[in-house]
Amino acid sequence: MNILLTGGAGFIGSHIADAYLASGHNVTIIDNLSTGRRKNIPAGATFVEADIRDPDAVRGVFTSSRFDLVNHHAAQMDIRRSVADPVYDASVNILGVLTILQEAVRAGVTRMVFASSGGAVYGEQTTFPASESHATHPISPYGVAKLTTEQYLFYYHTVFGLDVVCLRYANVFGPRQNPEGEAGVVAIFANKLFAGQHPIINGDGKQTRDYVFVSDIVRANMLVSDARGFQVFNIGTGRETDVNQIFHGVCAAVGSACTERHGEAKKGEQRRSVLSHERIRQAFGWTPGVTLEEGLRTTVEYFRKNQ
Repeated sequence: MNILLTGGAGFIGSHIADAYLASGHNVTIIDNLSTGRRKNIPAGATFVEADIRDPDAVRGVFTSSRFDLVNHHAAQMDIRRSVADPVYDASVNILGVLTILQEAVRAGVTRMVFASSGGAVYGEQTTFPASESHATHPISPYGVAKLTTEQYLFYYHTVFGLDVVCLRYANVFGPRQNPEGEAGVVAIFANKLFAGQHPIINGDGKQTRDYVFVSDIVRANMLVSDARGFQVFNIGTGRETDVNQIFHGVCAAVGSACTERHGEAKKGEQRRSVLSHERIRQAFGWTPGVTLEEGLRTTVEYFRKNQ
């Protein structure tokens, strides 16, 4: 297949690009390198440095090649930035997606995979773990934008016949995660510890998340690349872990004796989040293959070598 991968220089996108290339597909990456890194772009991929909000640049990408699939991972991914600047968040996470969609439909693309967020679209959960039928009441502009995009994609499926899979990710972690932003607590903790700094835990640290290793995310993307219709799947482990536990797990993997230090809680962050993966297990046989402990060790080793 000829695949257009937006955000392919980023943490998750670059791992997906590696897998597509290893499977013999042709990959074109569009990324503005605002958070992605040029060193993440795999050899063999065609790279276009451009912003997905630029209609002329996006149109140029679609006229340069005929794509069988668009895999959309380009995003403003920081929940706290979305709270501070919801207009900017919407410009990337809604208008940017629409720019891609308009050109994709015009170019005759028939399939799309969208990186959504199970950690944000449900809001404060009432059942644990949350299934895809859980009520969606996001409490951050980031979550609102992800859910809005899913609804736009349903429109494009209904009106234009676009086959769509929305993957609602839990909290993804692993090698190449950017430790310099506000997203990605595992990467942030590991990077600070190796730099001799003391990480600060937001709030009491008892807020829970479902941590899924990046290779499991990649495997889910590969499984759904040929899917038809309009489908939504959670990609999570069903295991709930609080931030204090993550802090101690990272400290143990690093070999640090750091103790907990807590700071102010952040607005727009839900208290508990954990996802059921039963639907994708039944549809594609996907289950998480990497334990939290294994993932933490692998991630810490990556930062140890790349500090």
